[in-house]
Amino acid sequence: MSVFAVVYSYTDEHERREEIRPSHRAFLERLGEVNLCSGPFGPDEDAGALLLLRATSKEKALALTEDDPFRTHGLVSNVHVRQWLPSLGELSATLATS
Repeated sequence: MSVFAVVYSYTDEHERREEIRPSHRAFLERLGEVNLCSGPFGPDEDAGALLLLRATSKEKALALTEDDPFRTHGLVSNVHVRQWLPSLGELSATLATS
């Protein structure tokens, strides 16, 4: 399986996102080992998040996120998926082979 970087851009509905966040995080935890790492961008960045997911294709990586409560509640304005090839750095060997 390959690693895919899934980038969420959030809508401006901050309060609604905070309401749904526990369900969103529970959903991501249920993805288990295919969710290599995920989290929001910093406070000085545009509202959004990065998810590193393991899947066999871009389409399957995107499909993994379809039931995410942030998506089903319309809190994600854009989703961008790109295959990512970890090649250097402390985590690269782990991500490339796990």
